[in-house]
Amino acid sequence: MKKVFFLLYFSFIVVSGFSQVLVKPPVWKLSHNPEKATVGSEVELVLSATFEDGWHLYGANFDPECGPIVTTVQWQIQGATAIGKLASPKAKKKHDEIFDCDITYFNKKGEFTQKLKITNEEVVVKGAYECQLCQDDGMCIPFDGELNYRFKASKSKALDVVVSTQPKAGNDPKIVVKEKDIIKTKVTQACDTCCSFLAKEFSKITGQQTSNSNSKTESGSGVSCDLPRKAGWNDITVNRFASEVKAAIGIKDLLLFMLLAFVSGLAALITPCVFPMIPMTVTYFTKSSKTRAQGITNALIYGFFIIAIYTIIGVLVSKVAGPNFANVMATHWLPNIIFFVIFIVFALSFLGLFEITLPSSFINKMDHQSDRGGIIGIFFMAFTIVLVSFSCTGPIASTVLTLSADGQWIKPIVGMFAYSLAFALPFGLFAAFPGWLNSLPKSGGWLNEVKVTLGLLELAFALKFLSQVDQVENWRLLDREVFLSIWIAIFVMIGFYLMGKVRMKSDGPISSIGVFRMLVILTTFSFSIYMTPGLWGAPLKFLSGMLPPMTTQDFQLGKTVIHEADELCDKPLYADQLHLPHGLKGYYDLRQAICCAKEQGKPIFVDYTGKACANCREMEYKVWSDERVLKILREEYIVVALYGDYNKITLPQEEWYTNKGGKEIKTIGKANADLLLTKFQRQGQPFYLTLGVQDEVINGQIVLDELTAARDFDTDIEAYIEFLKQGVSNFQKRP
Repeated sequence: MKKVFFLLYFSFIVVSGFSQVLVKPPVWKLSHNPEKATVGSEVELVLSATFEDGWHLYGANFDPECGPIVTTVQWQIQGATAIGKLASPKAKKKHDEIFDCDITYFNKKGEFTQKLKITNEEVVVKGAYECQLCQDDGMCIPFDGELNYRFKASKSKALDVVVSTQPKAGNDPKIVVKEKDIIKTKVTQACDTCCSFLAKEFSKITGQQTSNSNSKTESGSGVSCDLPRKAGWNDITVNRFASEVKAAIGIKDLLLFMLLAFVSGLAALITPCVFPMIPMTVTYFTKSSKTRAQGITNALIYGFFIIAIYTIIGVLVSKVAGPNFANVMATHWLPNIIFFVIFIVFALSFLGLFEITLPSSFINKMDHQSDRGGIIGIFFMAFTIVLVSFSCTGPIASTVLTLSADGQWIKPIVGMFAYSLAFALPFGLFAAFPGWLNSLPKSGGWLNEVKVTLGLLELAFALKFLSQVDQVENWRLLDREVFLSIWIAIFVMIGFYLMGKVRMKSDGPISSIGVFRMLVILTTFSFSIYMTPGLWGAPLKFLSGMLPPMTTQDFQLGKTVIHEADELCDKPLYADQLHLPHGLKGYYDLRQAICCAKEQGKPIFVDYTGKACANCREMEYKVWSDERVLKILREEYIVVALYGDYNKITLPQEEWYTNKGGKEIKTIGKANADLLLTKFQRQGQPFYLTLGVQDEVINGQIVLDELTAARDFDTDIEAYIEFLKQGVSNFQKRP
C-alpha cells in the first residue's frame, strides 16, 4: 500500500511539474461587431477563449504588477487602427488573497474586446497573445500564441463630390465644385483628420486658400519645443508597430548557459562529498545485480532519478520565478543582499570554516527507504545522494539557479537538466564499463583543494550581488576598479594556492604539479592578467555582464571623443546621477527627448535600462561598442535612457500620480517602469524602441509611432544595425 501511495505521490509531482504539456491552451475564436462595417467606421473585435473546466483565465483590466499574468495581445493590423486597449468588460472581479490585490477572471469561457477604426476595405488582424490559466489550488500555467483574422468593409458613402465645368461670362472657362448637402458638414472634418491633401487640391481648382487653425512648424525646423510637464502618461499615445518582440534569449545564449550548467555539474562530481561515492555506488549495482545487464539498467535508472529530481527543482523554480518576480530579484536590494550573504556563507563553508549539512534524521529516513529494493529503492538511493552531497553540491546548484533568474522560465529547467546530466553521467558509464573505475584517481587531499578552489570562486560570485545593490542604491562602494581589484586578488590567490604557496589547515604539502593542475594555474593567472588593463579603463567585453558600468570608473586612460553630432537641444535632466556609455549624449527623460526629436527632426531611440541590469551592460559593451552602431546612434537618433530600477530620484510633487493599479508613482524609476508597462506591455531590462514623434498634438495627445519591432537582449550586432537602420528608414517614409 505504501508503494502505491508513493508512486501516486511521485506521479503527482511529475504531472504538476510538466502540466503545461498536459493542459490544453485556450481555444480562441474571433469575430467583429457590427458584421457590416464601412470604411471610416468603428467596430468591436471580439475575442472568445474557451478552456478546460476547473481552470480560470485572467482578464485584461487589472494591475499587471499585482502578480498574475494579465491577458494581453500585441496587434499587427492592416486596414484598421486599434483604439484604446484590450478590454474584458464581462470578467468577474474579486480580491485575490494570495496576491492581496483586485483581479478579474473568467471561468470556462473568456471574452475580450478591442475597438478598431476601419481605414481600408480589406482588414487583416494578427496578434500575439499572452495569458495564464490557473487552478484554485494555486497552480498556474502561462500560454502564448498567435491570432489571425480578416474581414472586408464596404466603401463609405458619406462624401459625394461632383466636379463639372461651366463657362464664365466672356467665354472664359472656370472649374467650379458642386456639392450635395451632405458634404457641407463633412468636408472640413475629413480634411482635418486624414485628407488635408484634398483641401490643397480644392484650393488649386478654385484658386482659394484653405485655412487650417492647426498649422504646424515643419519638422526639424529648429524651433524650440517646450513640452508641458504633466503627471503620468495619459497625454501620450503610442501607435504600436504591432510585431512580436524578439525573444530575450536566443538558442546560442541558451546553449552557452547549458554548457555552464554542465561544467558546474562536473565540478560537483569532484567534491569530497560526491567523488568517493562514485565507485561505491557503481560497485553496489554491479555486484548486487544478478546479471551485468541488470546492473547497467539499475545504474541508468539511478542516474535518471538524479536527473528527474534536479529537473523538477528547475521546473518549480521556473513556476515561481516568472518574469515579474525575476525582474524584482535582479534589481531590488533585498534579494541581492540575501544572495550575497548566502554565497558568502557557502564560500566560508567550502573554505573549511564550518560545514553545512541537512538534518541527519531526515537523511537517515531517506536512506532507510533505499533499502526497500526495486525501482522505489533506487529512487530513494538517488534522493539520498542528492541530500548527502548537499553540503558540496548545494552551493554549485544554487549558483546555476540564481544565474537563471532573469525572467526566462526555460533557463532553470534546462540549467538543472544539464547540471544533473553531468552529475549522473558517471554512474551510468562506470556501470556499463566497470573497468574504467581503475583509472579513477584515489580520494585524497586533492579533493579538499577542489573544495577550497570552489570556495574562492563562490566568494567572487558573491561580489556580483553586492555590486547590484551598490549600483541601485548608489553607494559607490564597489566601483569598477575596486571590483576588478578584488577579483584579480581572488584569482591570483587561486593560482598561488594550486601551486602550493598558500595552504589551508586541512591541506598537506604538494610534492609535484601535474599537467592538469598546471593548466588550471595558467588559466587563473592568465585571467588575472586579462582583467588588469580594466583598472585603467579597458572594456573587458568578456566580463561586461558581470562588471559595474564604466561610468563608475574614476580613472580611464585616454579621453572619450565627443562628436558634434551628439549635440543636444538642452541640458539633460538627472545627468548628475545617470549616464550613457561610450561618450554618447542623450536624455534620461522622455518628454525632453520628444521635444528635441521635434526640433531636430530625428527619431527617438529608447534604451530601457537599469542600474543592476547585467544584460544591459553586456549589450552596451558587446553591441553598442561597435563603431557602426555608435555612428547611427550619434547621428541619426535622439537617445533617451529610461532607468526602470533607479528610485533615488524623486519627481517634482506636481508630477506625482496614481497609476491604474492604484499605486502612487513618485520616482523616475517607477514612472519609467509604468510607462513601459502601460504603453508597451513590457517589464524587464534591457528593452529597445525606435519612435517617431508626430508633428501635431491630436486632441491633447502627443502621438508616438513605433517605427520597428522592439528588441531586447540579443548580441547579434548585424541584426541590431538592421534594427536601427530600419527605424530611420521607416521614420523617413512617414507622411
